[in-house]
Amino acid sequence: MHILHPLLKELKKEFSNSRKSEERGPLFAYTLLAIILPFTSSKTSNLLRALEVLFGFAIRKKKYYRFMASPKIPWNRLWVRLWKLIPEPETNGRLLIALDDFINPKTGRKIFGCANVFDHAAKQNQSKYPWAQNVVSIGLLKVIKGRWACLPLSHCYYHLKKDIEVNRPRYNGKEVKFRSKLEQAVAMLCGIAAAFSKSNILVVTDT
Repeated sequence: MHILHPLLKELKKEFSNSRKSEERGPLFAYTLLAIILPFTSSKTSNLLRALEVLFGFAIRKKKYYRFMASPKIPWNRLWVRLWKLIPEPETNGRLLIALDDFINPKTGRKIFGCANVFDHAAKQNQSKYPWAQNVVSIGLLKVIKGRWACLPLSHCYYHLKKDIEVNRPRYNGKEVKFRSKLEQAVAMLCGIAAAFSKSNILVVTDT
């Protein structure tokens, strides 16, 4: 746990430009702690309960839900800050980046990024087109304590072109524009290349 203190302190700095930095910074840091601690699952309602019971936060449910869905959380800067905190990210002089996509099945009908997505790994008793989010993600491949691990670096929600044309989804007040999975991957990898401008990158993927 002693490792978390300097890490969370660095992440809180990204809220320093916010009008409510004194509130949002600590709230974000303690939410991460609530996720990490083996106290409860990472559902928003359970996280709020953990904040109240374990850390003594007094915050209204509606306000916390609004914070968790806020478009003002500086995710891009937070990701870059996390990337920079990875000790010795290179392997034999290169960044090994894994690229893949996966589906995240859901039950709610109003969850962002959901559609009837084809599941090529579906079993005989499972739907081949579950209601799910399709996520394109990249991660850093690194040997940790003798074993290969994949540390998440970034992700994008993939929307089918036909669903965008019909449903006109919006994100942070803007209409979502269609991008292929390859275009999304290139955008994320360009962000990694900008953050690690002196490193060579090897992308590992299937197909």
